[in-house]
Amino acid sequence: MLSGINVYVFIAAGGAIGACLRFFLSELMVSFFGKSFPLGTLLVNVLGSLLIGFLYSLIEQGYLNLFPWRTFIGIGFLGALTTFSTFSFDTLLLLQQGAWLKAVLNILLNVFVCLIAVWLGSKLAILTQST
Repeated sequence: MLSGINVYVFIAAGGAIGACLRFFLSELMVSFFGKSFPLGTLLVNVLGSLLIGFLYSLIEQGYLNLFPWRTFIGIGFLGALTTFSTFSFDTLLLLQQGAWLKAVLNILLNVFVCLIAVWLGSKLAILTQST
């Protein structure tokens, strides 16, 4: 059971850091750009996508062990840093405000830029290991 407890400790620690970073980055984006577009959510989604691509590529290549890195970063940290629910809520708010163009832009940016970021993260992991 001790190994089971360790898993939850790693998830909780990563989650606490990810949640705090998410709040900080979201507030930072609001302070620079205002609230007219959910740039904070976009930023954490792109950053999280980049990092998860990088992490899982390193794990897949055998440069990092599955435990504790997947547990701490992949589940805890990135799970708290990025959430699809906030993206969905931001999009719903834009739709309810009649900002259809911003809502569509939010969907397209979060989906396509995050997919590119995952791919880029995996390529960066490969590049850093070949040097």
